[in-house]
Amino acid sequence: MDVDSIWGVYHADGGLVGEMKYVAGALFMGQHCSLCDITHKIAWEKSDMKQLRNSFDIPFHLVHLNERPDDLAMYTNGITPILVAKTDSGFLTIASDDELNECRGSVQSLSELISEKLAHIAESS
Repeated sequence: MDVDSIWGVYHADGGLVGEMKYVAGALFMGQHCSLCDITHKIAWEKSDMKQLRNSFDIPFHLVHLNERPDDLAMYTNGITPILVAKTDSGFLTIASDDELNECRGSVQSLSELISEKLAHIAESS
C-alpha cells in the first residue's frame, strides 16, 4: 500500500477567530491540542518540525478543522487532533490524540512514531 501524503489535523479552526478561540480555551479552560504542542512554539511552527515535514518524499500537511478537504473531514470527524496517512485505499491513522500526547511536545518522538507507523503500513502491503 502506497502512502500518498501525511495529514495532521489540529483540534482548532484556523484563521483569526479560530486562533483566538484556541488561545482563550488554552488560557482560561485548560484546553490544548496535542498536535499543536508538538508542532508549534507559541504561534510559530518549530524549526525542527519544518525540517521533519521537509524530510519526507511525500507531502506532509498540517491543517485546521475548517481547512480539511471533504474526504479528510469525513475520516477525522470527532477524532481530532490526529495524524493520518492518505493511501491508495483511503486514510489510515498514524497517531491518535493519545499517541500524540505521549510524544509530550517532542518533534523527535513524533518522528520516531511516524517512522514506526509508516514501516508497519509498508509491511502490511
